Amino acid sequence: MNVRGKSASHGPRPAPMRAHWRTAAASLVLCALTGCGMSDGAGALFVDPGRYTLYRCEDLAARRQVLATRENELRGLIEKASESAAGSVIGSLAYRSEYDSVLAEQKLLQRKAGEKNCSFAVPLQSDQTLR
Repeated sequence: MNVRGKSASHGPRPAPMRAHWRTAAASLVLCALTGCGMSDGAGALFVDPGRYTLYRCEDLAARRQVLATRENELRGLIEKASESAAGSVIGSLAYRSEYDSVLAEQKLLQRKAGEKNCSFAVPLQSDQTLR
């Protein structure tokens, strides 16, 4: 027995903070690996599969435009953040999950549009002149 009444036979225990960091790191790795196994990417975890069930083709086309705009904004923010040394890490932490979610939502939207036989093709200039 040592001075405080604890047995000295036990080895040093990790600090409580170190144990929390190990748990957090293990959880992060587990989440990352879970996302890798999904066909639609990690962002599919945050997208409701039935989200676009009641949408009409016009609604899907409008939402598709909103998602494309947001994808471009996020891609620009990620690229801008990656210009600095620590920026790529910060960009990934700040924007990557939303970017993955937008991509997964676009895939779902495209799938639903295909099921509803929607056409998002912009008419060609020659088609407009013939009409």
